[in-house]
Amino acid sequence: MNLPRALGASRTVRATAALAGVLLVASACASSGTADAADEATSEAAGDDAPATVVVEHAQGETEVDVDPQKIYTFDFAALSVLDALGVEVAGVPKQNVPEAYAQYASDEDVQDIGTLFEPDYELVAAEQPDLIIVAGRSSEAYPQLSEIAPTIDLSNDWETFHDSVVANAQALAPVFDAQDEVDALVADLDAAVAGVQEQAESAGTALVVLTSGGEVTAYGPGSRFGFLHDSLGLTPAVEDVEAATHGEAVSFEFLLETDPDWLFVVDRDAATGEGTQNAEQVLDNEVVHRTSAWQEDQVVYLDPTTWYIINGGVPTLTAMAEEVGAALEGTA
Repeated sequence: MNLPRALGASRTVRATAALAGVLLVASACASSGTADAADEATSEAAGDDAPATVVVEHAQGETEVDVDPQKIYTFDFAALSVLDALGVEVAGVPKQNVPEAYAQYASDEDVQDIGTLFEPDYELVAAEQPDLIIVAGRSSEAYPQLSEIAPTIDLSNDWETFHDSVVANAQALAPVFDAQDEVDALVADLDAAVAGVQEQAESAGTALVVLTSGGEVTAYGPGSRFGFLHDSLGLTPAVEDVEAATHGEAVSFEFLLETDPDWLFVVDRDAATGEGTQNAEQVLDNEVVHRTSAWQEDQVVYLDPTTWYIINGGVPTLTAMAEEVGAALEGTA
């Protein structure tokens, strides 16, 4: 009589245990579902918290810009160099004199020809209604009119703080395209290139940057359009008091001989613009220049005119400029 009770009790225990297991599994599933729902809600909340616009500080004030704008027009090739490096699609550029490195923008029929570096095609821009317009330097005077059409930012460089302003302009674009890590990587490459040239410059001697145009020569010093050579790369100026004008200070061949730099860096404006009849090599190939130390030591360097004159800005471009000078100085450190 006791045995059946024992068996009944055993069955009751097993049934109770099974029921507890079912309840535990159900509880776990419910908890998991609740956690998943919570995670999804948190994710959605984070998405909701992401800003739809950012305020960009630039050379002519502040502009509220959509995050990740889809239709971007740039009148500045320096900005184009940054956008291209970030993999950002550009919908409009001035197709005249597009640098060879960015020739695909000139040939792409889907990219609008939005005017020139100096004069926008206002009618076309107004009709197309871009999400973001970028001006700088040559096109900066068009800012007031363009800003009435669409959000516009001016990424002009400051020659006196050229290096820093180029970096600041890239950093200004980072939040617009959620590309902070990518911009930081570009800046790190620039810093490395500059540091390498600075080391070489310590034993390189003096240097002078000149621009040739229409057979004439103009010189540049620290704080000027090409002052990057001295201010950031560290080459000792052959002369300190050169007028910091946009197109430099007009100088004679005799000035070059009297200044007698160890290195003469030359920017050929006519080659950059496709104008003129004499290239820089022809202009400087004369008896007076032949007597300079730079000529005699084969240390006359003809810089890439497009990089230095047409673009002359943008972190990737500045890196290329530093690397070009570094290659010229190779072996002097």
